Amino acid sequence: MELEFSGELVEWRGPAPYHFVPLPPDEAELVDEVKAEVAYWGVVPVRARIGGTDFTTSMFPREGTWFLPVKDAVRRAEGLGLGEVVDVLLAVGRD
Repeated sequence: MELEFSGELVEWRGPAPYHFVPLPPDEAELVDEVKAEVAYWGVVPVRARIGGTDFTTSMFPREGTWFLPVKDAVRRAEGLGLGEVVDVLLAVGRD
């Protein structure tokens, strides 16, 4: 399944700051519909594109939606800062 959406880059503090794009409600609901088929250890593997940068990661549920981690390398390559709205192309599941 492929999804396209826009979302705000947010920070969630753990042992170190991490950056995410929370999925909008409609897209989160679509992921919920297929999570049983693709999830492992409670996370959903994805392939994503922000700007011209492709990356793989795993989303996890938080605050009633799914959080897409945005790696530091992606943020640097695209010149992204907190609070910016980014366009995301997301393929749910493994290759």
